[in-house]
Amino acid sequence: MRFQDLLAYKKGFDVAMEVFEISKSFPKEEIFGLTSQIRRASSSIGINIVEGCGRGSDEDFKRFLRNASGSAFEVEYILLLSKDLNYISEEKFIELTPKAEELKMKISKLILKIEEDINKKKNR
Repeated sequence: MRFQDLLAYKKGFDVAMEVFEISKSFPKEEIFGLTSQIRRASSSIGINIVEGCGRGSDEDFKRFLRNASGSAFEVEYILLLSKDLNYISEEKFIELTPKAEELKMKISKLILKIEEDINKKKNR
């Protein structure tokens, strides 16, 4: 399986690109705080999907997908915090939050598919 073909990877990449763009406008005093945190969390989504895909076992892949899911939740929370701190506009928050939610859903569906594959192999 090529990670480039996974919809969860593609969505994760898109979210990361948008997060990096919006975080450019965060206050300079946040460069080592929320700016760094949201950038690491958003890039971690794709990194975990790619690394898990390359591990060679479904169990490892599932574990890395769960890490990616956790990072997606983290991004969603930091978006909310950033909105409430007025680092991003309400409009940008409304635009990005559904993308983060869709990403979490794609990762969850991929986890379910991997679990199905694991169960099929066990039942052979």
